[in-house]
Amino acid sequence: MTEPNSVDAYAPRQIAQRVETAGIAKANLATMPTLVLGVLAGAFIALGAVLYEVVITNSGLGFGPERLLGGMAFSLGLILVIVGGAELFTGNNLIVFAWSDGKITAGALLRNWALVYLGNFVGASALSVAVHLSGIHGFADGAVAATAMRVAEAKVALAPMEAFVRGVLCNVLVCLAVWLCFAAR
Repeated sequence: MTEPNSVDAYAPRQIAQRVETAGIAKANLATMPTLVLGVLAGAFIALGAVLYEVVITNSGLGFGPERLLGGMAFSLGLILVIVGGAELFTGNNLIVFAWSDGKITAGALLRNWALVYLGNFVGASALSVAVHLSGIHGFADGAVAATAMRVAEAKVALAPMEAFVRGVLCNVLVCLAVWLCFAAR
């Protein structure tokens, strides 16, 4: 006699079907809701980035623990995107499941990606302006602003290929997080 499965999650094949179904719905969403949900996702991710900056500022924890703590803080942005039903470009790369199965056209896929990317940019930019106007970067006698500059300078100093590969790896992690959410019952 076999023991019952104690894991209450969908099987990988079922997860893929759920991802495809969601991809079809996302690709067919009207322009304005897609843009608005993209703006929200951009703001949510930017909020996670601000929390990351605040948490790692003057932490004194060392490289590994500081990155772990910062990553946990940053994940708030992705949690807000998923729970809030917002549209994040990196997560929407999973729409390719629907395209590869012929359920949506390449045009619908690219339209979604373009609208969501634009919305994410607008949302992140708007939150950036709000953070600047709020004075958050002045916290800890300006140390949060110094952390933000240090992070930004490190990113723009990357070689193009290194930046691209890091972006792809980040996208993989976001897609895995979204995949895990689709696994839950």
